[in-house]
Order: sequence, then C-alpha cells, then structure tokens
Amino acid sequence: MTAVPPARPASAPPSPIDRDYPLDRVPIAERKGVASVAVVIAGFGFFTPTMVTGGQVAVDFAFAQFLGLAVAAALVLACYIATMGVASARTGLTTVLLSRLVLGKLGGKWASVLLGGTQVGWYGITIGVLATLLGGAFGWQTTWPIAVVGGVAMAVTAYKGFRGIEFLSWISVPLMTALCVWISVSAVGEAGGWDGLFDHAGTGDTSVGVALTLMIGTFISGGTQIGNWTRFASGGRPAFVITACTILLVQAAMFFFGGVGAIGYGEPDFANVLMLMGSVGVAVFLIIANLWTTNDNAAYAFGVAGAELTGKPDKRPFVIGGVAIGIAMAITGIADALTAFLTVLGVLIPPLGGAIIGTFVFVWRRRDPGTDLASVPLVCWPGLLAYLGGTAVAIAGATFDAGIPAVQGIVVAMLLAPALRGLAGRPTREGR
Repeated sequence: MTAVPPARPASAPPSPIDRDYPLDRVPIAERKGVASVAVVIAGFGFFTPTMVTGGQVAVDFAFAQFLGLAVAAALVLACYIATMGVASARTGLTTVLLSRLVLGKLGGKWASVLLGGTQVGWYGITIGVLATLLGGAFGWQTTWPIAVVGGVAMAVTAYKGFRGIEFLSWISVPLMTALCVWISVSAVGEAGGWDGLFDHAGTGDTSVGVALTLMIGTFISGGTQIGNWTRFASGGRPAFVITACTILLVQAAMFFFGGVGAIGYGEPDFANVLMLMGSVGVAVFLIIANLWTTNDNAAYAFGVAGAELTGKPDKRPFVIGGVAIGIAMAITGIADALTAFLTVLGVLIPPLGGAIIGTFVFVWRRRDPGTDLASVPLVCWPGLLAYLGGTAVAIAGATFDAGIPAVQGIVVAMLLAPALRGLAGRPTREGR
C-alpha cells in the first residue's frame, strides 16, 4: 500500500512569494523593531542633493539665519513624512497601495506610474553620477563599465528587500555620519572657527521663500514614499516618533553639512571636499555609500510600484527591469536630459501625499479602514478630485513663482479630501 504524505494543516497560511508583501498588508508578525526601521529611514535620508541645496542657501544668507531656515525646512519635512509614515504603519501598506484606497484602482495605477517611473529615472541619473565621479577620481576615460557594475550592485540590496536595505544601512550610515562630522569640523576650522561662520553675512541673492522652497522641495517628493518602509513598524505611534525624529535629525544635519562645507571650502558636497584634500579612497567610499543608500531605496520603490501596476505579488522582476532601464539611460546619457523633467514631475507627487493624509486623518480617523484591496472601486472621486485640486495649486505656484508649491499642493489636497468625502457621503463602515 502506497504511503500517503501527510496533508498540510488547513490552518497554515501559504508562504508569500515575496516576504516584503508588495500587494498586501504587512502582518504584525513580520513587523520590525525601532532600530531596524530607524536605520533604514536614516539611510534613505542621506541624500546628496539635500547637502548641495544646504550649501547653495548658506552662501546667500547670514549663518544664523541659514540655521533657522534649515531647522524650519527640516521640521516641515519631518511633520509631512512622519504623518505619511503613520498611515502606512497603521495599514501595513505601501504608498502606492494607499493611493489605490484613496484614489481608486485607476488612481492607484497612476500613482504606480508616477512614483515608479520617476524613481527609475532618478536611478539612471544616480548611476550616471556614480560613473562620472568614480571615473574622475581614478582618471578613467571610459565610465560605462562603472555604470553597469554599480547599477547591478546597488540593486542587490533592493532585490533582497527590507532586510537587504537594513543590512547596508547598518554599515553605511554610521560610517557616513562619522565622515561628515569629521569634515564638518575641518570646514569650521577653514571658515575661521564658529566666530568665522557666524560672521558670514551672505550675498542676499535669494529670498526666504525661495530658500525654503529649495530646501523643502529637494526631498519632499522622495519622502512621499516613506510608507514603503514604515509599514514594517510595530505601530502608528512608534512609526511617527521614529520617522519624525530621524528625518528631522538627518535632514537638518545634511543642510548643516552642506552649509559649512560651502562656507569653509566653497564646496557643499563632501565627496568633492575629500577629493580636494587628496583623500581619494575615503571620497570613493563616501560616494559609493551615499549613492547606494539612496539608489537601493529607489529600486525598491519602483519594484513595489511595478507589482501594484501589474498585480503580480513579487517586486523582484520589476527591480531587475527598472535597473536595466536605469543603466541603459545612464550609459546613453539620456538620464542627464531627464533631470529637469523629473524635477518638474516632482510637483505632481506631494499632492498625492496630501490626499492620503487628508483621507487617513479626517476620514479614516487615523485607523486602518479594513478595505479589501481587491474590492476598491475603479475611481474614488473625493480622493481623486482632492489630488487634482492640490496638483493644480502646486503647478500654479511653480508657474508664477508663488509660495512653496509642494507645500501648498499638500495642504489643499489634504483639506479637499475630507471636504469632498463629506459632500459625497461616507460609507457607513468606512473608518471603523
């Protein structure tokens, strides 16, 4: 008689294809500790353009005023990004899946194209920057092999998922922090000490409004995707505290590092400062670590966006496909031409966060609505119209150089979301 293998217990859940749950809520049992989430967010926040922006602003203002602007910009970013983080922590959903709940299935597809597509573009730009900087450091005329090797290597941690990104962050974040502190101390000395820094009067070429627009706008679009990582937090309150504190500290530090570098050395990017100092090996490490912690987050983002767009519960094929496109863009030079275009697209992203925050806070009452992701209607008009209204305001602000376009778009979308939901009539079970 042939032995029959024991049947799998009916109560045992099937193993997910992708343990990062790109198309579902992250189960409570799969949530991570405070330190794990914090170090991933810190690696995400080590963003070279933030440092460069800090340097641009510091040159134009008195140092004390620059510090005030840096803290103000970091506070705005921390409040917005932390609130987005809470929404994902409470629901266990990525930003694109939250977008599906708020805007409807069509809106979710738009969010996947917008958030995923821009990240593919930025991945290609970052690979191009890596190739240019390393090629210059070693005097290599041919840089495309660097783009290929670097592009593939940076995808490995994203392919591994949260655990891969966390592993890299535990190595790179402490070392990058130590390097930046060391160079900052040197830059303060070059500026004539703290007295020399505070004697810096600034050129006065930039207004306060433009400065805040630059400082907030540099990271606010990327910060909209914070939910990809805070959904692994153990709860809403820990997610808010972790995200707010980490973003505030890291963004303020990046502004400060760029500012003292620009005043002391005339160069806000510390990798370039190290090159000037002749520390090529250290500079190469800083370049690779900084760009890697940024780019694996980008690859992860377009991976989960691709999963939502196609309905396939596995981000990994889309990480591979997006990386291949990004490398091709870097090698052909197309990525350089996309920089301004992607910056313009950044105006379309923050109002999406505003619509999500408005719905989460005022309609869902800061709770998971419990909606089945498969049963979401094709269009959720209140959320979609709120997003479109915020986008229109953001575009108008950018066109007429009025206010801070990204922030205005967020605020308008956030207020419209509950107002329009009230006019449309709220389903009796929603938010409970």
